[in-house]
Amino acid sequence: MCPYCKGLDSRVVDSRLASGGATIWRRRECDECSRRFTTYERVELIVPAIIKKNGKREPFVREKVLRSLRIACNKRPVSSDQLDDMAESIEQELSALGEKELPSGQVGERVMASLKRVDEVAYVRFASVYKSFRDIDEFMKEVGSLVRSRPEDE
Repeated sequence: MCPYCKGLDSRVVDSRLASGGATIWRRRECDECSRRFTTYERVELIVPAIIKKNGKREPFVREKVLRSLRIACNKRPVSSDQLDDMAESIEQELSALGEKELPSGQVGERVMASLKRVDEVAYVRFASVYKSFRDIDEFMKEVGSLVRSRPEDE
């Protein structure tokens, strides 16, 4: 549907792969008003339901993962494309497991692993909330573990 005139028919003018091939970017032209607009198409994956800590089950929502990543990476040198790629990768990993349900902890662990690879400060931010550190000693233990896991050449 055309976002300008609400016409139902449009034709594809240009098409490209985006997000590492996970999304198709299409430039369209409305048949009624001749204005151009962009659409993004993404394969809908079958992602398992998430079992929360309280036992409640809810569908996986990619936007929740993306929101958590954005909060952790606020004012960090991480681009929106990197955040989208991390969320996409996590969603694909969960889908590839082939499970109908997964504990929420598996999502959190994948988010932490992605952040650890991209930005250590964002990782610590997320981990401090996700792991619910009780005091500064637990926080320092996590930071120490992060420093020890760095490759020797850094």
